[in-house]
Amino acid sequence: MKYAFVNGQRSEAQPNRTGECPCCGGSVIAKCGEIRVNHWAHRRGQNCDYWWERETEWHRNWKDSFPTHWQEFVHRDENGERHIADVKTDHDWVIEFQHSYLKPEERESRDAFYSKLIWVVDGTRRKRDVEHFHAALNKGIAIHRSVPVRRILPGRSALLREWANSPSQVFLDFGGQSVVWWLLAKRQEGPFYVTPFSRPEFIQIHLGASEEAISEFEKLVADLRSLASNYEAQFQLQVQRVRSKTTANGFQQYLARKSARRRL
Repeated sequence: MKYAFVNGQRSEAQPNRTGECPCCGGSVIAKCGEIRVNHWAHRRGQNCDYWWERETEWHRNWKDSFPTHWQEFVHRDENGERHIADVKTDHDWVIEFQHSYLKPEERESRDAFYSKLIWVVDGTRRKRDVEHFHAALNKGIAIHRSVPVRRILPGRSALLREWANSPSQVFLDFGGQSVVWWLLAKRQEGPFYVTPFSRPEFIQIHLGASEEAISEFEKLVADLRSLASNYEAQFQLQVQRVRSKTTANGFQQYLARKSARRRL
């Protein structure tokens, strides 16, 4: 973790220091070296929050885009269960930055624990994830003239399948400073609806102090989901019509062949 309490003050890890864990109150020691980012660790390798993962520079770069008092927020539910959220905004959005593979049951637990959750997923962890995602994207269908939303099937993309069925907002980060990819609608075998979203705008929306700014984001969430849902409904209706027509034509051809055999 990035922060611990030292003499009652929230502090980052520095060599030869000890502190107090903000989640459990236990003793933590500073780990500072050249291989991993500086961090605090519980003694004897224990960890009070089993959702916590080893942090990378990728985590820190994202977290440092937000105010320090939003970072590593200890969230408690009504039953007293506690977890350390990567970021919790003043508008109660929790943002979790996920680098390592996450078991489905743990993801589901986090989806349920946080009522307003956004996942930002590192899409560069595996070498083929970028290639497979863009292959699926290139085969997709643009569903609107002015809104850059595409309907895609997962194809060979393990990353898409891993994040299927999450009710939370999911953004894939494939590196760079300009764009993240927003998964609007997700199912295990597809389809997915995805749209590029400005990374600076993503950050700025949540930094915005006004209720109006965050309300616009929440309205955008609802509008884009509705757009994807309506398109999918129309798409499936069209598929059913084509299948019905094909079945009817096939039956008519069968009757025609049967009548011809009788004439013979």
